[in-house]
Order: sequence, then C-alpha cells, then structure tokens
Amino acid sequence: MENKEILEKMENREETKNKEIIKNEEKKEKKIMNRILCGLNKFFNSIAFPILIGVILLLKTILFYENTITVREIIDKDLIIGTSMFIITFICIICALPNRARTVSTIILDILLSVLLLGDNLYYKYSSSVLSVAQMTNLQYGEEIMGTIPMLLEFKQILYLIDVFIIFILILSKILKIEKKKKANWKVNVLRILSGVVAIYLFCTVDAKYVEKAGEDPYNKDAQVKKGTIYGYHVADIESLINIKKNAKYNNKEDMLSDYEKLKEDYNEKYGESNYNLEGIAKGKNVIIVQLESVQEFVINKTINGKEITPNINKFINENIEFPNMFMQSYSTTADSEFSTVTSLYPMENGMSYSRYYSNKYDDIFTMFKNEGYDTSYMHGNYGYFWNRGNVYKSFGVDHLELKDEFQDTSEDIMGYLSDELLYKQAVEKMETYNMPFFSYIVSASSHTAFTLDGLQDESKVNIDVGKYKDTFFGNYLESVNYADYAFGTFIEELKKADLYDNSVILIYGDHNGIDMYNEEMLDFLGQTNPNLNDVDIKLNYIRVACGMKIPGIKNLTIEKPVNKLDIEPTFEYLINGQAGISLGTNMFARKDFVCLNNERIVTSRYYYDEKWYRRKDGTEVNLESNEIPEDEKELLDEYYNDMKEELAISTSISINNLLK
Repeated sequence: MENKEILEKMENREETKNKEIIKNEEKKEKKIMNRILCGLNKFFNSIAFPILIGVILLLKTILFYENTITVREIIDKDLIIGTSMFIITFICIICALPNRARTVSTIILDILLSVLLLGDNLYYKYSSSVLSVAQMTNLQYGEEIMGTIPMLLEFKQILYLIDVFIIFILILSKILKIEKKKKANWKVNVLRILSGVVAIYLFCTVDAKYVEKAGEDPYNKDAQVKKGTIYGYHVADIESLINIKKNAKYNNKEDMLSDYEKLKEDYNEKYGESNYNLEGIAKGKNVIIVQLESVQEFVINKTINGKEITPNINKFINENIEFPNMFMQSYSTTADSEFSTVTSLYPMENGMSYSRYYSNKYDDIFTMFKNEGYDTSYMHGNYGYFWNRGNVYKSFGVDHLELKDEFQDTSEDIMGYLSDELLYKQAVEKMETYNMPFFSYIVSASSHTAFTLDGLQDESKVNIDVGKYKDTFFGNYLESVNYADYAFGTFIEELKKADLYDNSVILIYGDHNGIDMYNEEMLDFLGQTNPNLNDVDIKLNYIRVACGMKIPGIKNLTIEKPVNKLDIEPTFEYLINGQAGISLGTNMFARKDFVCLNNERIVTSRYYYDEKWYRRKDGTEVNLESNEIPEDEKELLDEYYNDMKEELAISTSISINNLLK
C-alpha cells in the first residue's frame, strides 16, 4: 500500500515536471513567435519593405516582358536597366513619405502596378498589343473583350498578384499591422528629403529619356515598350493622348492633300498597271462583301481527320479568285476591319475609329457605290449600339441599315449574335427587295471568340472531328469555323435559288485573327504541314486571313502578292469605274507588292518588317549594313519603310483632325 502511494507521488511529480517543461517550451515558442512577428512587423513598417516590393515588381515586369514582347527573344539589358530606374524612382518617392504613409503607399503601388501588368498581359494575349489610355472611350463595348478573359487566363499569371494576396491575408489575420505615425528625428528627415530629391532627379533625367524613346515609334507599341519600358510607354501614351491633335503630322487639308497626291502619283507610276484586263468589268453588277468572323487563312484547304475544315469556302475560292496573302490590320476588333474596308484608311486604336471618330467625314465605299447608282445596305446580326454601328453606318448614308432588330426570325442566337445561317437566309430575302444593282456588306459573327457555339440548336451542322484538340480553345475554334463554313454554304445556295449568284461580284474575307500568335495547339497543327515553321511564318500566320473573290467570267485565278483591307475600296473603284476619293489602298489586281499594318509592320512578297527586316523564305534577319543584298534592294526596303510612315501619318491626321470634312 505504501509502495503504491510512493509510486503515485512519483508519477504526480513527474507529470507536474512534464507540464512545467511543456509550459516552459510553449513560453519559449511563444517568445520566438512574438519575436518573429515583431521582427516581421518591424520589417513591414521599415524602409526595407518598399525595397523588397521594388525587387518583386522588377521580377514581375521581367515576367511580363517574357510573356509578351520578348516571348521568343532575349530581353535587352537596356530594357532591364530602364525598368529598374523607373522602379527605383517609385521606391524613392515612397521612401520620402512618413512611416505609415510609406507602408500604405507601398501596398497601393504594388497593387496598381501588378494589376497594370496583368491587364497588359491579358490584353496582349487578346490583341498582341498593350493597353492604351485612349481605349477608355471603348469601355461601353468592353463586353467583347471581357467575354474572352477566361480563355486568356493562365496559371502563371497568378504570379502578378500572389504577393498582394499574401500581404492582405497577413493584414486581415492581424499578423501584420501598420504602425501609427512616429516622430522622426532630423537624420530620418534628411534621408527622406534626399530620397525625394533622388526620385525627382531620376524622373527628370533617366526616366524622361525612356519616355522620349517610347514616343519614337508612335504606331508600334512593341517597339515603344522595348525602347521605353512598359512604364515609359504608359507615360508617353498619356502624353500622346493629351497632345493628340498636335502630334498629327497634318493639321490642315491642303498640306495633307499635297503629300497624298505625291504618294499616289508615285504609286501609280510604280505599281498602277494591272496584269489583268478587269477595269469596269463589274459595272452594273450586284456587289456583295461578306466579312467572315475570325477566319484565318491557315484553315483554307486544310483537313483534320480526313475532313475539310472549310469545304464551302474552299470551293468558292478555288473556283474563282484566291488571295492567299490578305493581311488584317494590327488591331483585332471587327470594327477595325470594317473601318479599313469602308474607308481605305488605317483604324485608330482598337475600335476607336467607331467610338470616337465615327462622326468624321470619310470618302467611304457606300458613297462611291451610291454615286454609281447602287442601292446600298449593311447587315449584321447584332444591335446598333454594339461598336456604335447604328450611328456609324447612318453617318455613311447607307440606304438599308439591317441590324438585328430589322430581322424577323431571331430564333437562334450564337454567342449573343443572330446565327450566321439565319443572317444569310434573311439577307438574301432582303436583297431580293432592293433596287438593282445593289451593294451589300454583310458581317457574320457565329465564329466569334470564345468559339463555343453557345446557342447552336443543331450540333450536327459541325461535321468535323478535331480529335486531340477536342475541348481546347483551338479545337473550339476549328469547330466554330466549320459551322461558319456550313452557314456560308447555305448563303451561296440561297443566292443561287434567288437567281442572284451568277450576276453578282462577291468578295469574302476574314476580319482578323481568331487564335493568339503562339497558341500551342495551333502551332502543332501548322507544324504538320510545315515542319520548318519559323518565327516569321508564325507572325505572318497571325495576321493573314482568308480571302477570295468571285467575278463573273473569271475562274481559277490566284493573286499571290500581299493585299490588305485598305485595298478593297480601290479595287471596286477599278472594277466598277467609280471614284473612291481619298484612299490609301491600291487595286488588288495592280502590281503593288507590299502592304503596311498600322503597328509599323510591312509585308512584301519577299520580306517582312517588324522593327527589323526579315526574309519570308526562311525567317532570317536581313543585315542592311552588309553586302548580303544589293544596293538597289536596300533602297527598295527604305522606300517601303518611308511609304509606310507616310501612309500612317496621312491616315492618322485625317481621323484625328477630320481633314475630309
């Protein structure tokens, strides 16, 4: 009994001792944790915190460059240096602030720049262009872009915001606390003043030079970012918007017309003659333009798992006239393609020509046809408010503006637009009521981003098997284009039934790209027919769209030279003996062998210009300082470049200053 009591006492003592040990260990751990938290809070409220955020922002910016402008290039060291200078400037400004303001400002800076980089990254993936402050005028049309965001997101993009999330979680859990303002001694105040002075010096000297560099290429945003950093670009972009009228080369019509006439005279002398005797061949015939949503050239005459992707478009193009080198403009909205087609000018920023400059006077294609006695119409399966089309086409004086509320059967919507099949069938019905000859411009939409064909009632109308690409963005694109092709086939059949096909001139073309430049599935698909695919091939594939034309009596003709949307109005001017007025394109049947894009790219029959000249044949860079190409060839490339600059200057000035009023 006594032994039992002794054992119990010993156990109790041991238990008490263990509890004390555990309690002491817990106290030690708590002290260590308190020290860690104290140190973390001390760091959070110190100058070291904005410095760390500055380093993180630099790494995020490098990530942005690697995801966008230098995706297949080595980042230039000057770009890293310039970016570092901007971030050092930001941090110096913050370090000049009192304690609490410094910490709060650091968090705000991190949020703002992180969101900016993410937004620029997403928009670049959408349109191969960074955001511009000018696009604020397009916010009312943002649904088209917002609807694509789920397809643009990638897991690695979380890196732009991960530190922001961590900081907020630590603040909300009260692990991190922003300290109240402390009275600073004279040494700290001196350091703050010095920090502010350094920030002002850096911004007025080093940063200002990068902003100036960013303004050297006003149309080429990639070059602006590479030369001036993403931060210098955004500063230059704001300055450009503020001084937009002053930045236009021509502020009066007389000066613009003088240089325009010199340019056109030079073009006529060099390229005016046509190899085909087609002048006036379309006069008195109906003319139909069909703009095919997102239909790129690489799907034409291609098969997947034994079936043609676009059998009806293939048949139309192969039987008639094919333009395998039709290039879109650099901006990727449907409205930009329409603007180029209708006015033969370059569009201003993404959609801005239709939102901000729609009321300008232009020498448009509808007026040209009306002056030749044509009944004119525009048709699209959406409402007039979308991309401001109601106001735009009224300003062009279109006789029949046929938007969604003008169609009786709206029983099938695809992606929010009237299905192509219903649009085409009712378009033919309307054409039958027009006076002849008529000019009709039809804009399709069913193959619109995000290519899910939401609302299609009969899925059997998609009759290809995309195999391994099923349920990918690229696979959806192929299926969407296949349906668009089916609908186009019904359009041709309806025209034939209405006896409108044989005596009509019909032009079809894709408005812009559907797939981003470096989509992995697309590159895999392209590699099956071109195993030697190089970067120039990829860039040209991105901007090349499907194009074909039917002219009664002309069969099996292929025009290999590069053409673009600006060439459409002058081509019809030639075909109907009309008067197009001011137009920066040239007849597609003439001999001009280069086209320009409004981001300072140039495509010729043999070369491609993207900040530097490259050979289309093998993608290699052309060294203009060496003797690898003859002097007359170098002079020709210089002429292309200078003509591109002049075309862009004239077009931009016309839009900004309304010079044709």
